[in-house]
Amino acid sequence: MTINTEDLLNSILQSLDRIGYIKAEDIPDIDLYMDQVTTFMGERLKSTLRNEEEDKILTKTMINNYAKNDLLPPPVKKKYTKNHVLLLIFIYYYKGVLSISDIQALLGPLTDKYFDKKSEPNLESIYETLFSLETEQVEVLKQDVEEKFKIAEETFQDTGDESDEMMKLFTFISMLSFDVYVKKLLIEKLIDGYTKKAKPEESKPDKKTEKKSDKKQG
Repeated sequence: MTINTEDLLNSILQSLDRIGYIKAEDIPDIDLYMDQVTTFMGERLKSTLRNEEEDKILTKTMINNYAKNDLLPPPVKKKYTKNHVLLLIFIYYYKGVLSISDIQALLGPLTDKYFDKKSEPNLESIYETLFSLETEQVEVLKQDVEEKFKIAEETFQDTGDESDEMMKLFTFISMLSFDVYVKKLLIEKLIDGYTKKAKPEESKPDKKTEKKSDKKQG
């Protein structure tokens, strides 16, 4: 197996340049039926799929499951609002990294507070702010990928045969995987801390009440 490493790096960097997101202004302001939602998501995010022929961005079953797991408020008369679509986009990106329960813990408070809010900040403005920040990070990500690629290229140069190229690729993938692994652990720790903080402390029984209760039992 011969790998043109320069072509590989250029291909990766070009794919990062093509990373985009659905702008809130591009989401219809009218309420949509489920079929319209799945079609809209499929058309707008198909470039993120690994296999466009087999993989699906969103299906009716997925939407129903999200609703059952309290990730998505129920539709109104079988129609989904713009805020429903915004939440579905968040879920789409999170589910590649987080469990359903973690997504629920993360999005639950956001949905409770901002889903029906009209004034600023609302769900739409929060969505635009977050995704604009992600767009700015593409250049930082490209630099990190180039650095990891360079390190991988400098490993396994002993034999000079094709196995060296395979091991360089293996090293590059391993470094990227470890980066994802560490960030996933960090995200889970943050979510755990957030959910513990959000839970109200269990109320302790009043001492006077306890004494009265003990007397009655005695």
